[in-house]
Amino acid sequence: MKSVNMHEAKSNLSSLVRAVEDGSESEVLICRSGRPVARLTRVGASPRRQLGVDRGRIVIADDFDAVNDEVAALFEGSE
Repeated sequence: MKSVNMHEAKSNLSSLVRAVEDGSESEVLICRSGRPVARLTRVGASPRRQLGVDRGRIVIADDFDAVNDEVAALFEGSE
């Protein structure tokens, strides 16, 4: 991991991005007054979501959205 100060980061941004992009640097820390304030890393590809992976594992009751009189009374303030 490479560490650079703010001035160097501004002056050499394209070469720092290139180094992270091609893998020669895993990340670059950008420091201000010797303290790390930002991290330059490569953006990975988002994992593709697989639809239907849990098909058949989840069961929703037929009456899952039926009105529950006890809960309705709590919302309405009556008993």
